[in-house]
Amino acid sequence: MTEFQIAMPQSDYNKYDFHHVAIDCVIFGYEQESLKLLLSHRRFEPEIGKWSLLGGWLGEKETLEEAARRILYQYTGLEDIYLEQVHVFSDPGRDPGGRVISVVFYSMIRIDEHNKELINRHGARWWPFDQKPSLVFDHDQMVKYAHESLKQKASYELIGEDLLPRQFTILQLRRLYEAIFQRNFDPGNFRKKILSLHTLNRLNTKNKTESKKGAFHYKFKKENNHPSTDRIVRINGLKELNSPSPTAG
Repeated sequence: MTEFQIAMPQSDYNKYDFHHVAIDCVIFGYEQESLKLLLSHRRFEPEIGKWSLLGGWLGEKETLEEAARRILYQYTGLEDIYLEQVHVFSDPGRDPGGRVISVVFYSMIRIDEHNKELINRHGARWWPFDQKPSLVFDHDQMVKYAHESLKQKASYELIGEDLLPRQFTILQLRRLYEAIFQRNFDPGNFRKKILSLHTLNRLNTKNKTESKKGAFHYKFKKENNHPSTDRIVRINGLKELNSPSPTAG
């Protein structure tokens, strides 16, 4: 028997209270040039009927990520979803119902690919990010943390593969970035920066609705999208994309 085993006998587990562990998912989607959040009415007390993030309890034999993926599948019918852990919320009084520690994940899904019947069955709804209602407990803070994590990711990696159609234009990609960062980017600088990353393949087809000549479609390359050594977007300043370029129209 080691010294540690002597100091920490097995019965020591019984000396402490057990706490609930919850998983809360901030689910981002993108539609009609608007960043959106999937929210649902809370179905039990406390705060029954109020808007809430989608979530559930950690199962006895689950990892945190397994629980998050189970919850996402339960509500959307999708399995291969981008998922990232954001933060742990552990304030003792955060949930009036009891001592609940919540682990927050954010995910990105294509709104046109999820199971709408499941969404409706759970009373969930997509809300424009800038029009979301007040949420229960500390869920507004969870959304804030998740949004900051999304912006951090988008500032170093070209995102959109999980939110945009399979084929898209540079304009559509710029609109997505403007929705995420909630600000405008100079068209010329944005295009130049994005193409310099060499993470997109230009296709031979065009979107004829954006201009008389039409705009080429692009898609993400199959190789992994590695983080850029230089920021795509500078969150404090955004000099690269906000400064007008001499040739920008």
